[in-house]
Amino acid sequence: MNRSHLRLLGFGLMAAWLLSGCANGYLLDNDVQAFSSLTALPAEPTYRFERLPSQQEPAQAQLESMAAAALQRAGLRRDDANPHYSVQVSGAIHRILSPWSSNWRYGAWGGPLRRHFGIGGTGLSGFDEPYWYRREVSVILRELPSNRVVFETHGVNDSPWVDDQAVFGAMFQAALQGFPTPPPGSRRVDVQVGAGQTLRYALG
Repeated sequence: MNRSHLRLLGFGLMAAWLLSGCANGYLLDNDVQAFSSLTALPAEPTYRFERLPSQQEPAQAQLESMAAAALQRAGLRRDDANPHYSVQVSGAIHRILSPWSSNWRYGAWGGPLRRHFGIGGTGLSGFDEPYWYRREVSVILRELPSNRVVFETHGVNDSPWVDDQAVFGAMFQAALQGFPTPPPGSRRVDVQVGAGQTLRYALG
């Protein structure tokens, strides 16, 4: 089977998967790694959000709103007046080539090199094939007033979905799975997203 046939087969499989996702939602797979020195939550597991100087923008408030539901699900309660913890959240999104794209490049060892593009860039102009998004999230918990970091987690997802609110919300949920005593090491965490709603995906 030549490369063109493989690409057509790949597009067909992806189309079937996307159409199935529109009806049934989809399983968002996340690569998660968490670090914790906590053994249990205190009687009053309250928190407030903390922002870096670079995070003083409206987009940060939206990201914190996406993380809030996952934090509540994990057993934390927001209380800006009397917090036990401070919580710093961050997120990033980059356009990447679809796994089915013919625009992959091969390195000296024969392995594919994935090209990354920042949102708003022009790196994908001229491509008529599906592209995907790589999203990253992180959550850092500091115990107050010692300012000691007691929990840190990171999550990564590659997918074609463009519904940022749904995807980022699910990613924060995945990143906080097992809190406050998550399993050590890297692991995959799947979260069901979008059942019963219309899902949007990116076609270049």
